[in-house]
Amino acid sequence: MELAIDIFGWLFILTGCFFAIVGALGLLRLPDVYTRIHSAGVVDTVASFFLLVGFSFYAGFSLVTVKLLLILVFIFFTSPTATNALANAMYSQGIKPALVDEEDSPSKP
Repeated sequence: MELAIDIFGWLFILTGCFFAIVGALGLLRLPDVYTRIHSAGVVDTVASFFLLVGFSFYAGFSLVTVKLLLILVFIFFTSPTATNALANAMYSQGIKPALVDEEDSPSKP
């Protein structure tokens, strides 16, 4: 039974690491600031979910697990809110989203 808990813990932690790396690559590769913060906001929440659930498998059922799940709920609500507030602040300061050129976009039927 303990081996299964270790395997699930590692699977969740490795999945969280994968999403964190994908988010970091999104910050480097995406073209404008709006797509970058979208990538960071979404992937940050998903990576945190997987990492904290993986850590809670290792902690067992204790006060540490309760604290980890409270941190997860806090991140679940604050990360998208902060991303939205940042995007609204940038838009109100005049930073416009990048437009796609007509020749780069796929043809419409």
